[in-house]
Amino acid sequence: MRHAGGVCTGRWKTGRKVAGALCTSLLMMAPGSAGAAEETPPVQTVAAVELERYLGKWYEIARFPMFFQRNCVGDVTADYSLREDGRIRVLNRCRTDKGFDEAEGTARVVEDSGGAKLRVSFFWPFSGDYWIIGLAPDYRWAVVGDPERKYLWILSRTPAMPLDVLEKARQAARDQGYDLGGLRYTEQRLD
Repeated sequence: MRHAGGVCTGRWKTGRKVAGALCTSLLMMAPGSAGAAEETPPVQTVAAVELERYLGKWYEIARFPMFFQRNCVGDVTADYSLREDGRIRVLNRCRTDKGFDEAEGTARVVEDSGGAKLRVSFFWPFSGDYWIIGLAPDYRWAVVGDPERKYLWILSRTPAMPLDVLEKARQAARDQGYDLGGLRYTEQRLD
C-alpha cells in the first residue's frame, strides 16, 4: 500500500486488509484530511504583553510533563531579566531529589507578536516556542503554551494560587483547545 507523501508506504506481506484499514483510519484522523473530525482552531496568544511587567520571578503552579523537567520534584521557578543586548535571560530552577538544578537560557521576542511570542533557547542553535496564551490584567498569573499544544505551564507571581484564580488560568488553557487531563501540579514549599 502506498500513499502520497510517504505516510503509508511499503509492501505488506500479511494482513493487507487490516494494515490498509489501519492506514486509512490514520489518514482520516490526520489534520486536514477529508474525513477528519472537527478541527481545533489554532492556538492564539494574548494580544499584547508589556515585557517590563512580565519580567521577574514566576512560580510554576502546574505543567504538562516534560522530558527536560523529569528530575524536578518541586519548587520550580522561572526568572526573566533583560540583557544588555535586548534579549531576555531565562533562569529556570527546580528542586530535585539531590538538591537544586538550574538551567540558563536566552529568549527573544518574535517580531509582530505584540510581545506574546518568544523563542527560548537553552542550547544553541535549538530553540522552542514560548507563547503567552493567558495573562491576568495585573500580571499575577500567566499561561504559557506552544502552537502544537505539546507544552503548557501555569505560572504565578506567588508560590500558591487561590483556587478561583487557578480556575481562570485553567480556563484560559481550555479556551485554546488544551486538554488538561495531563496537567501536573507543582509542589511549592512556602519560604
